[in-house]
Parts: sequence; C-alpha cells; structure tokens
Amino acid sequence: MYYPSVSGGNVTSVSGSRLFKYEVKGLRQNAETDNMDAPIRKSGSVFITVPYSRMNQEMQRITRMGGEIVSITPVNDVTHGQNAPAAAAQQDNGKSMTQATPKAKKKDIPVNLYKPKNPLVAKVISNEPLVREGGSGIVQHIKIDLSGSDYRYLEGQSAGIIPAGTDENGKPHKLRLYSIASTQHGDDMNDQTVSLCVRELEYKDPETGETVYGTCSSYLCHIEPGADVKVTGPVGKEMLLPDDEEAKVIMLATGTGIAPFRAYLWRMFKDAERETNPDYQFRGKAWLIFGVPYSANILYKEELEELQAKYPENFELTYAVSREQQNAEGGKMYIQNRVAENAARIWEMIQDSKTHTYMCGLKGMEDGIDAAMAAEAEKNGVNWNDFRKQMKKEHRWHVETY
Repeated sequence: MYYPSVSGGNVTSVSGSRLFKYEVKGLRQNAETDNMDAPIRKSGSVFITVPYSRMNQEMQRITRMGGEIVSITPVNDVTHGQNAPAAAAQQDNGKSMTQATPKAKKKDIPVNLYKPKNPLVAKVISNEPLVREGGSGIVQHIKIDLSGSDYRYLEGQSAGIIPAGTDENGKPHKLRLYSIASTQHGDDMNDQTVSLCVRELEYKDPETGETVYGTCSSYLCHIEPGADVKVTGPVGKEMLLPDDEEAKVIMLATGTGIAPFRAYLWRMFKDAERETNPDYQFRGKAWLIFGVPYSANILYKEELEELQAKYPENFELTYAVSREQQNAEGGKMYIQNRVAENAARIWEMIQDSKTHTYMCGLKGMEDGIDAAMAAEAEKNGVNWNDFRKQMKKEHRWHVETY
C-alpha cells in the first residue's frame, strides 16, 4: 500500500520515477510508527511502493519498525507508459496504487459443539499408562471413540469430561477440561478419535491428613475400555498452532502440559500426518523444553526422541528432570532453570515475528520463567513485561496453566 509520507514525494515525477514494490511482514506498532502515516498490520503482508532514490532509506525505516522485507519487485511496467495517467489519478485521489493481499479466510474453529446439558456420550477405546517404573504418580493416555458424532477439534483445544455419578449434594458432577493430546485426525488418523493425557490428582487433606483423589482425574485414569464417557466442547482458541509452515515454535511444558505439544509435534513430523496434510509440511523450528520429576515421568519419551532423531534440524528436545539433574547452583533442575540457561537464545528467537511461545502445565512455572526472561531482557535494555504484552497482542505468547 502506498503513502506519500512514507515513500517521499510524488512518485510519478520524472526524477526518481523508477518504482519498486516491497512486500513487508511483521511491522509492529510502536512509538515511532504512531507518529508516521505508515501501514501497520498485526499479521499478513503490507505492500509499499518506493521510488529508486529512497530504497535504502526505506529499508532502514522498515527495519526500525521491526519489519521483514519478503520481496522487492519492479513496478515500472504498471506506472509508466499508457498506465501512468491512471496511476497518477490514483495518487491524486489519495488512493493506494497497490493493494495488500486479501486477508486469509478465518480458520474454522469448532467451539462447544457439545455442551454440558447435551454432552456427547462416547466410548473409551483404550487407557494406557505413560509413567514407567521408577516414576511418580499415575498418568494415562486415554483414547475416546467419536464415531457417529460431528465432534471435531483442532490442535491446542481442550475437551470437557463429565465424570459419572453425582457429588455430595446428589447433583451431577461438573465438567473438567483437559488439553487434547492428539491431532485433529486422531491417533488412528481416521478423524474419529480424541486422546487425552491425564494425571490422577492425589493430595493430603491439610486438616484430616486423609489422602484425597481428584474426582474426574481418578474417574478417567481408571476407566475401562468400552465404558461410556460424556464429552463436551471442544473449547479454546488461545493455544492454536499457527498455520505458517516456517514458524518457530517454543514449547514450555511440565507434566501433562505436554498434551497440546504432542498434538503439535505429531502434526508437524509424524509420517502419516505429513502424508494426510500436503498443505502443511512443517519446515520451521520446534523446540520443546519439558520439565518432569524423574526420567520415568518423561511422557511419550520414545516417540519424542524418535522425532528428534529423524528431524534434528527442525526439532530440539530439552529435558529438565528435577529429581535427577542439578542446576548451575547445585539445586534441582526445574524448567525455569533450563529457560534461564537458554535465555539468550530464546530472547534472540522471540525477536523474530515468526516465533510463537507456548506454555502449558503447572502455574507455578510462570514466575520463574518470567524472572529468567526479565533478566535477559534487561541486558538488552528492554522491559520484559512490556515486551511480553506486545507479543501477546501479536498472538505470539500463549499460556495455559493450572
């Protein structure tokens, strides 16, 4: 899109009449652009027509605004000869000489196809343990049959489960939400299943000392294949995976927070997924930093490491095993310690408008990760809270913790 104040002067004049069209992505809103008549977009491309005499100056301006020049194309054939009067007329009328690409059609995001008052009654296909010998707690991979329904979902969404039975007041249990651990095609690649990764909640009552088990998590972790289960949803738009095949995706997970990232990684790298999705062939960078208490608690370990071995240039896997590894100070190695170790690299990555950062798992990890990134941002003269808010506005910072 063309603006005289951006490109400088009347481009139809004889002097500097050679024109070039810049395709620019990633222009951000900031103090500088607030004071300029500049085309700003949160996403997609912006087209700026530039005279030859101002090309270097325009490149510098775009860089200052955080933009990336995707291509430069001569447009003299459009604005010279018999088309010149029309171009000049457009300029005189204050209309743009070039147009930004049309906005992509909004992604069809299914939400609340089934609600608590009318849930989908589905059947459990399988219920497999994920914690190996020597690990702590019970975590299960539960696959549910959706056949005969119109239930569908996207990677990063959550499903609701209503436990069987009633509460202490004789009323039906309320639903609980669980991040979906399978791609939209399901583990069987037939669009007929959804999978969940569930840890049985277990804790001591502070008053009685009695062991208490989570109502829904216990129900799911011990449910038998063939049993009916009430499913609602799907819900959620915060954790959706970007469509960009060249995106950089940083994933920060603890425990069952791996669920949405399993869905991402399977969609990115599994052979069957790549064959089924010819319009999505991931070529970017995926980096998973995964925090667990013991090595035996690394969920989906074999499959994750298989993907890393097959796509070493595109997938990086980093563990933080708190009871087995030590941080630089000799303490336990938590996910925030791994983030601190890699803060400079993460900081460099998130400067790129193609980078999306996702966090899923225990809420307690947020403060430590923020502290690590705040220290790195300060080294670069940037306020982390402001920078994180800006990423959030750009839909590049995604958090789902509990």
